[in-house]
Amino acid sequence: MKIASPVHSRLLLLAIFGVLSCSPFQAQTNGNNPPATGGPAAPAAKPHDDTYVIGNDDVLAINVWKEPDISRSVPVRSDGKISLPLIGELQATGETPRQLEQAISSKLQNYISEPEVTVIVQEIRSQKFNILGMVAKPGSYLLTSSTTVLDAVALAGGFRDFAKKKSIYVLRPNPKGDPVRLPFNYNDVIKGKNTSQNIKLQPGDTVYVP
Repeated sequence: MKIASPVHSRLLLLAIFGVLSCSPFQAQTNGNNPPATGGPAAPAAKPHDDTYVIGNDDVLAINVWKEPDISRSVPVRSDGKISLPLIGELQATGETPRQLEQAISSKLQNYISEPEVTVIVQEIRSQKFNILGMVAKPGSYLLTSSTTVLDAVALAGGFRDFAKKKSIYVLRPNPKGDPVRLPFNYNDVIKGKNTSQNIKLQPGDTVYVP
């Protein structure tokens, strides 16, 4: 019987180790290197929300447990209503997701025993602000929770020639519906002065650049 040389034995062991390290089993059990994804996961929306008020153009994800034919994503129409199978039209604007869940559940009780409904605001499109005057692209823009006056100017493409950057103001409706005028001096803010003027915008605000 021929005894393998130490070099031959070492090469054989290295070959076996290489096969094992490339095996599917090794790839599946290596928990330190998860597979790459297309990007960070989107933050999950909270179901049963009783704080956000639904508005026109919002997109709602409506899920009825074990009822895939009813569950769907629906936009809120300009008349403030949505349409669902079995239920028909239902008022959505002005309601919170929790209130809408209860309204849908009540309507479905005629057809389904103890329906479980979840409503999530999938896309917020109802909250907007306006920017008018001497900017490149005046108009209405979607509002996020962090949009400031500087952000608004940037979204509108910056200033046009001869814009009065020291005399910008924000018109904000007060609870009575009357507009309150909030000054914004662009030249000061970008120099680090009066930075409190760079306020976060609220739904219905209008930024005016004279």
